[in-house]
Amino acid sequence: MEKKYDIAVVTGTRAEYGLLRPVLQKMQISDSLKPILVVTGAHLSDATGNTVREIEQDGMPIAAKIEILKFAALGETPLATAKTVAYTIDTFTTYFTQHRPDAVLVLGDRYEIFAVGTAAALLEIPLFHISGGDVTYGAADDYFRHCLTKMAVLHFPSCDVYANRLVQMGEQPGSVHQVGGLGDENLRNLPLLSPKALSESINFDVTQPYALVTFHPETAGGADPTAQCNALLAALSEIGIACIFTKANADAGGAVINALLDAACEKNKNNRVFTSMGVLRYLSAMRYAAVVVGNSSSGVVETPTLGVPAVNIGARQRGRIICDNVLCCAADENAIVSTVKTALTPAFRQKAKQTISPYDGGDTSGKIVAAMAAFVHSEQFGKPKKFYDAMPQQEGGAR
Repeated sequence: MEKKYDIAVVTGTRAEYGLLRPVLQKMQISDSLKPILVVTGAHLSDATGNTVREIEQDGMPIAAKIEILKFAALGETPLATAKTVAYTIDTFTTYFTQHRPDAVLVLGDRYEIFAVGTAAALLEIPLFHISGGDVTYGAADDYFRHCLTKMAVLHFPSCDVYANRLVQMGEQPGSVHQVGGLGDENLRNLPLLSPKALSESINFDVTQPYALVTFHPETAGGADPTAQCNALLAALSEIGIACIFTKANADAGGAVINALLDAACEKNKNNRVFTSMGVLRYLSAMRYAAVVVGNSSSGVVETPTLGVPAVNIGARQRGRIICDNVLCCAADENAIVSTVKTALTPAFRQKAKQTISPYDGGDTSGKIVAAMAAFVHSEQFGKPKKFYDAMPQQEGGAR
């Protein structure tokens, strides 16, 4: 019987799990790979909705639940983030030592995933990385993502631009697999809810024009999350559109934003706010929205698949590919009002419908699982990676 390789798959947020879900499902039926699901971070926090329950409701076996958000007394500050990174490295070093997997699979660019990748790399456990090569100038995630790239031996970027960037960063072309976007795959394959079913599920009429709004703090550049969120809420109030809000993630400044969203929805009972909608309800709400507003990656990465108008606010996603259905603006009230009004026009909605997503990779999750299975059976598995020089130096090196 063929050996199955234990692949630790680590997830810390609701959005990340929603993307990893089809990968995990295909790993469960793989002849070569066994998923060891490790749940951590915001999944285990009351403040962010205990989204581990969504994983349990999926029937996905969980190997370990590792709590890392231990520094609430410091508030949502850079110091708390730094201490969480240090604690996470220590905690996962212990876990990987006691339950050593054959490899570790991670997705994205958050600080806790950077810490997990660091622990794996220091223990010489091969690291596989999904969604490298992106650029986001308005978030600290930018350098966490690139650090993960340099620690990883196998890469799964979502489009050609990002794949080429990984090679430019010195990754061997043979280790870079352009597989498309998992969000795009979800939107094409998940049986989304009907308007009636979604309306009943969230107690909100989705047949009316509404905005789906997600706003996170900018964790690079010193922006004030309170001022930015107040500008957004004032703009949406002036426009007068009904809103579904999903709360910010567990970044420094996220709690401030969430408190403002709660207060705004308390004043306007026509709006709804969710700590987490779950992937099915969230993507269904995206399908029927008149406009998607905020600074979440889903606004620029997933909306092109549906051809839904989107407004990307501020610098958090600056550097990513911006498709024809997305309008960008500064995080101030007047700019947001003007841009959202443009996005709501029939002319722009028609333009958005024509958008071609650069993230359509077909069977993205299947490609990831197949590439991992091939790699663990290759001669390169377990060996040190080599830097790829796109322009090799002459003998003797640079002078």
